[in-house]
Amino acid sequence: MGKMITVFGVIAGLVIIGINTLSLELGFGYQWLGFLVMFIAFSSIFVAIKQYRDQVQGGVIRFATALTIGLGITVVASVVYVAVWEAYCWITDYAYIDSYTRALVESEQAAGLTGAELEAYIAETEKFKAEYANPLIRLPMTFIEIFPIGLLVSVISAAVLSNSNTLAAAK
Repeated sequence: MGKMITVFGVIAGLVIIGINTLSLELGFGYQWLGFLVMFIAFSSIFVAIKQYRDQVQGGVIRFATALTIGLGITVVASVVYVAVWEAYCWITDYAYIDSYTRALVESEQAAGLTGAELEAYIAETEKFKAEYANPLIRLPMTFIEIFPIGLLVSVISAAVLSNSNTLAAAK
């Protein structure tokens, strides 16, 4: 089970970070695209649980076992995501946070924010930029970007695929 969790987790993590990083580099880093990629990559959880149930367990798997597989894949994928994102940030000299906060400010300006409200918003983005520079904040923040999606897919997959019926093993 451990090897399967590692393989599926690494694949899911690399797919998510690879496509999301590529989309940022190409200039179309839409938030909905990131979530869509996460859901597609985390479909590997469903495949892994089904494969384990059918090929290793003879068609029977308890909810807890299925959830353990899903959460294992989610944790591995999330760690891969964080590690590759850190490498990307280091290679690009952490330029992402500057362009991200600049885009946030420009978006608010385009929406009509001016004067003291704009200055307060700029101060807020500068505070965020300073917090993001701290790896003790940035690493968990990056982990939390992906983990809830994997958790959701894990719970749904475990619920759909769990089968503790011993008659299923006889088939």
